[in-house]
Amino acid sequence: MANEKQNDSLDLFIALSRASQWVNAHADRDIRKNGLNRTEFGVLELLYHRGPQPLQQIGEKVLMSSGNITYVVDKLEKKQMVRRRASTTDRRLIYAELTDEGKQFVEDVFPAHEDAIKQAVNGLTAEEKQLASKLLKKLGKFAQEHYK
Repeated sequence: MANEKQNDSLDLFIALSRASQWVNAHADRDIRKNGLNRTEFGVLELLYHRGPQPLQQIGEKVLMSSGNITYVVDKLEKKQMVRRRASTTDRRLIYAELTDEGKQFVEDVFPAHEDAIKQAVNGLTAEEKQLASKLLKKLGKFAQEHYK
């Protein structure tokens, strides 16, 4: 019985990893079409949906180190999609925010990106997607809480 449970866990890990790899491949291909990489797109998407963010907090929201955030924001500034703005209340805080060009870019490309992701996960019915999402959130919370 213990062996069966261990195999179930390993099977789940492999299936989860492969599914994630292939869904990400679809998303990455769509993102590259627009001249960005996944982290640049993630930052633009975060700023679009959540508004200006302190640089220090962007990393934890898009799962990258603070050194990488500086580099990514630098690249997005050169592309004139993002600008830095000092906080008016705390001089230590620097915010990243979308420029008008960045906002327009996200509005132009996000619908097609969303379609690419929908196509990648169309192997499941709507009900299966809801169940998978619920179960994966449960799994992720458990793994996070038990990470030492």
